[in-house]
Amino acid sequence: GQQTRDEYGEVIAGAGTVFWNGPMGAFELPPFAPGTSAVAHAVALSPGTTVVGGGDSAAALRQFSLDSEVTHLSTGGGATLELIEGKRLPGVEALS
Repeated sequence: GQQTRDEYGEVIAGAGTVFWNGPMGAFELPPFAPGTSAVAHAVALSPGTTVVGGGDSAAALRQFSLDSEVTHLSTGGGATLELIEGKRLPGVEALS
């Protein structure tokens, strides 16, 4: 609810770096959009470095016209998570 949206917004606003992967629910449906909208707006307004990964998160940012308000936007969800975990990615390995 609203309290959770406010609390998430406060944490995001105070972070030096934000990495967001995955919407807060079925944001495509109006009754379920407020949570994802609140997080998307908080990430977009964050003064820190903001990285958003995943096709659904990218779609949410586009839906709320915030896709140009983050430092980096990637449609690679699972692969992005594996990369930041330090795992080997076959496509990257092939380029090395």
